[in-house]
Amino acid sequence: MGIRYGAASCEQALGALPVVVGFCRRLDIAGIIDRAAPVREIAYATHGQVIEALIANRLTSPAPMIHVGPWAREFAVAQVLGLDPDLLNDDRIARALDALAPVAEQVTGSIAAAAIASFGVDVSQIHWDMTSISLHGAYAGCDNEFPQPRFGHPKDRRPDLKQVQAGIASAADGAVPVFWQPYSGGAAEISQVVGAMEGIRRVAGPRRFLLIGDTKLLSYDNIAAMIAAKVTFLAPASKNFVPAEALAGCDYAKAKPVTYFAERDAHLPKNKRGRYRVFEDTITVTGKRDTDPQYALRRIFVHSSARADAAVNARTKKLDRARDDLGRLSRGLGSRHYPTAEAVTARITTIARERHVGDYLRTTVGTDHNGRPTLDWHFDQAALDAEAATDGWYALLTNLPKTVTPAQVMARYKKQPATSERRYHDFKGPLAVAPVFLHTNRRISALIGVVCLALLIYCLIEREARRNLAPAIKLDGLYAGRAAKPPAALILTALASLRLRTAADGTPEIPQPTTLQRRLLDLLKIDPRRVP
Repeated sequence: MGIRYGAASCEQALGALPVVVGFCRRLDIAGIIDRAAPVREIAYATHGQVIEALIANRLTSPAPMIHVGPWAREFAVAQVLGLDPDLLNDDRIARALDALAPVAEQVTGSIAAAAIASFGVDVSQIHWDMTSISLHGAYAGCDNEFPQPRFGHPKDRRPDLKQVQAGIASAADGAVPVFWQPYSGGAAEISQVVGAMEGIRRVAGPRRFLLIGDTKLLSYDNIAAMIAAKVTFLAPASKNFVPAEALAGCDYAKAKPVTYFAERDAHLPKNKRGRYRVFEDTITVTGKRDTDPQYALRRIFVHSSARADAAVNARTKKLDRARDDLGRLSRGLGSRHYPTAEAVTARITTIARERHVGDYLRTTVGTDHNGRPTLDWHFDQAALDAEAATDGWYALLTNLPKTVTPAQVMARYKKQPATSERRYHDFKGPLAVAPVFLHTNRRISALIGVVCLALLIYCLIEREARRNLAPAIKLDGLYAGRAAKPPAALILTALASLRLRTAADGTPEIPQPTTLQRRLLDLLKIDPRRVP
């Protein structure tokens, strides 16, 4: 690129552009897209170049399509990406998304395989989960070849908006996404597992992997498919496999303590950390038909003191709130708000639903001799005791070999929230996937793919910085002048102030990078003066 370091007089933002483009070129993202979706030779920009620019936008200053052109003029897109900013209008971007959508699965597999090969990502343990993305618009007459915007059960609790869903499989190694797929808004998560497993297998190639998910990973059909495919799996059991009665019957004394502790407790004294106990038995999973094969799985019961304490606190709060509501109701009997037994019953139904106390709230509603409504209520202690007996307990189902101890099984599962939830936070936070304003579901599907590609680069940046920083864990000056473990967000923020100016002789210069910026560029093995 011929950029040099120079004095402090700048004209354009550079930020993390050289890093993002360097990682994109290492994976050959533009080339893979262009081979899958070629354009005419006379085109001023290929689809791959436009998508690469969208990825760079997501990682430097996420913007709606209409604002990508101004972003490109503010940033040194012409110098770093070799792309005229005026080409990045919303019409050209829309055409690139239209071209990407039908080949997204092919592109996804090729780029993920390149990431595994080029960066040596370990895919022996993969975490799978799905999330929803709310949409603004009616989306009538959608293209049936692509995921359909529909009403569902949104994670952001906006049932008034249609949604699509995204499934992401991330390697435990750096939480790097290696498979992603958009789904219709009303698609049942449990029904997507087999397709996701096949997609992950195509990316992983001959490598064996452990697939970890939440309760929706497990159904009889999914278990049968994973066993037939010789895939090992691990997930918490839903009440369909392990009912509350089984958890209530767990013997705390029978469970053996384990030395594991959560990363969030690392700074606490040992006596303040959450404690875990485990014991194991087996469970036989059967199908609906007598002819369906049966599968014997390992069942690991886990007791978490932190989860038990949280359950006690949550139950105490909801009972106290329900008592307050019921007390106000009792004092208002016969008032204009609750003049009849029917009105009282309706209010009790609302309290039970909103306070989640229906399993143990017992009420008797009647009328006195004056026709005034009456109410007697109490909480069923036996029901409360039965629920309390399950506090802290959950069960894991797996087909891992016996050589993996129950404590090791639990430790592997504990990476699921840290891996999946962390990346969905990045997906919807720094990468700004929501809210979505697009005209067609075809483009929505492609945009989710673009954001997932940006997430892949985001995760690889973080992983490379940490690996190359080792054996050190923290980087001096990264967070408010203090040492910190380098997450991608802080890395990109630290590089954001890099600027680019054009010298009098026309040579681009980078004015005086800070010591921290130089250190980060060295860790990432990126020379911003020579982006490929």
